[in-house]
Amino acid sequence: MKTVGAKFYQKKQYKDAYAAAKRGQKAGTAASKQAAAATNTITEKAKAAVQEIVVQNKTLWVSIGVGILLVMVMLGAFSSCGAAIQGTGSTFVGTTYPSKDADMKGAEEDYLELEKELDKQIRQMESTHPGYDEYRYQLDEIGHDPYQLISHLTAVYEQFTRGQVKPVIKELFKQQYLLKVWETIEIRTRMETRVGVRPTIDAFGNVSMETYTYQEEVEYEYKILNILLKNKGFDTIARKNMNRKQTGRYDAYNLTYGNRPELFGAGSPTYSGGTTGSIGTGGGTGGSGGGFKYDIPSEALSDEKFARMIEEAEKYLGMPYVWGGSSPSTSFDCSGFVCWVINNCGNGWNVGRTTAEGLRGKCSYVSPANAKPGDLIFFEKTYNTTGASHVGIYVGDGMMIHCGDPISYTSINSTYWQSHFLGFGRIN
Repeated sequence: MKTVGAKFYQKKQYKDAYAAAKRGQKAGTAASKQAAAATNTITEKAKAAVQEIVVQNKTLWVSIGVGILLVMVMLGAFSSCGAAIQGTGSTFVGTTYPSKDADMKGAEEDYLELEKELDKQIRQMESTHPGYDEYRYQLDEIGHDPYQLISHLTAVYEQFTRGQVKPVIKELFKQQYLLKVWETIEIRTRMETRVGVRPTIDAFGNVSMETYTYQEEVEYEYKILNILLKNKGFDTIARKNMNRKQTGRYDAYNLTYGNRPELFGAGSPTYSGGTTGSIGTGGGTGGSGGGFKYDIPSEALSDEKFARMIEEAEKYLGMPYVWGGSSPSTSFDCSGFVCWVINNCGNGWNVGRTTAEGLRGKCSYVSPANAKPGDLIFFEKTYNTTGASHVGIYVGDGMMIHCGDPISYTSINSTYWQSHFLGFGRIN
């Protein structure tokens, strides 16, 4: 009570001093000095009282201080957690596809439809362009990653509808694929049968004319229809259609699959564009048969190079055939699978990314009698192209591992594969 009274008294003195200041400097000075003295006295008394309380209750005050400190730490932690949760939520939202499932799947269907039409156009080339001696196909595989498509559309248009991006999809498709068809005429020679007439004389000296046939080398026009398909890759053309900020968002969406891995089956690469076969009947999927797994004899695995090849190859058993696929992220086609295994098995090989015929050119010929596990096995005419059209890895005992549909082991002694067998090759 004394302290409260003293504060009240002090305030009253300040008021009086202020009033006196208006009446004269002397009265104000005296009041100011008196107020200052009163303040000093009160401060000293208060300080002494606090010191006495602290000394007498030292343990209590230490406990109170620790408690206050803990409360402050907890409040700080909650604040940090809140910030962390908020940051995580922002990241999740920022990498999630905002469009409706129906619109995203519809956009993918529209792109697939364009790829299927392209595939159909190529398959019908011989019926729509009849009369040629040869059809030469130089074809990149048809396909795209649907997540790249949706990530691009989202990065550029954010939340979109199927109808909104339909014209965009057509333009992206035109940029990704180039189909060129042209005619080549070669002057060649061939032996042709001719009919001639010549005189003959019989035993009685009678002359008559007879016909006979003979072979003559003649020149002729050998007409070739060339069909070239270039796939520039969706990722390449997508990046050309975005600025730096959009590209950053595109990469973020691709990294997280838009937080929708189930949308197109990310993690079990069943997603693909275009066809899942090759030109003509049979193709990459023809006569695959067999099962995913096959127990290779231990003596074959004693070859370290072959063992490394199989260890790499078996990682992808069960993955689907994707035309143009060349990595685990997109799955594989036949040559893409074999190239990947060769390049990544640790044997120091690098054949790049090439076709079945390109792989045959990187091998030495091996007779069937001398073929061994690890050799490549080539097939022809599984679709209408020259040279090798399909390739697998021979594992011995009439078996191969190859990218059919899906990647699996199969017997090379089936009617289908025997009818298309071309030869064995050993990697140089």
